[in-house]
Amino acid sequence: MDLQQLKYFQTVAKTEHMTHAAEKLNISQPALSKSIAQLEEEVGAPLFDRMGRSIKLNRFGELFLKGTMPINKLYEDVKQEIADLITPDYGVISIGFTHTVGMQLIPRLVRMFRRKYPNVQFEFTQNNSLHLLQQLEAGEFDLCLIPYVETDIPIKWVELWREELFVMVPKDHRLANREQIYLSEIGKDPFVSLKEGNSLRQVNDQLLEQANISPEVVFEGEEFHTLAGFVEAGLGVALLPNIRGLNEYHLSKIRVSEPICQRKLGIAYIKKRYMSQATQTFRDFVIGDFQ
Repeated sequence: MDLQQLKYFQTVAKTEHMTHAAEKLNISQPALSKSIAQLEEEVGAPLFDRMGRSIKLNRFGELFLKGTMPINKLYEDVKQEIADLITPDYGVISIGFTHTVGMQLIPRLVRMFRRKYPNVQFEFTQNNSLHLLQQLEAGEFDLCLIPYVETDIPIKWVELWREELFVMVPKDHRLANREQIYLSEIGKDPFVSLKEGNSLRQVNDQLLEQANISPEVVFEGEEFHTLAGFVEAGLGVALLPNIRGLNEYHLSKIRVSEPICQRKLGIAYIKKRYMSQATQTFRDFVIGDFQ
């Protein structure tokens, strides 16, 4: 097996279609089929189940894919390390971030960084916190700007700043004219929250537990503005940061006196994984911007 065969196999595994994979690799379909057949002969087992024109990874293929992915990543890392030594001010920085962090922070940081390093390029991925950490572990990007989340993934997480969380209620709510409340005061209200996998959902659950309340969750959304819309319509209350755009909704924003309601946001990367010079420079730049 060589690296080219491995690339062919990974592309077919991803597309699960010989013709599409051949087009993507810019080779003929017979040549691709022959390469996959040679690889299967060398491995000693079929890696795909073939049913007519469809092709799908079988259990041997899934095992082979999982075991060989680090080889490709190691090869790319070594190439990048050599390129960094030759041209340290060039390179590609790949970043993952949540929707709210991207809206408020990423454009400003990238703009400021490129004033000093105009030749550096960026690749961006946007997702919820749980998926971002899984993608970070898989090597799909190098840095991740996310709220703090409890995880078993071996990350290094550096806190950058904290955001206060407010109880959001409709304008005609019984608490709407209060400047400050205890979180326990919303214990009997219907509650709207983000779906599992979002770091704020994790924070919300912990804070509600601290307040010794279990409000009925009547809706689980994908992003903050959807929740704000549900609150505005009188369908429930929410615990949210005061992000850009929420003032456009007819809501009352109430500070919580107890418990302290806030979320921590920071930058994460995988411990002991190779990081290009450009990425290290951007990481240090981001951390320095908040000190």
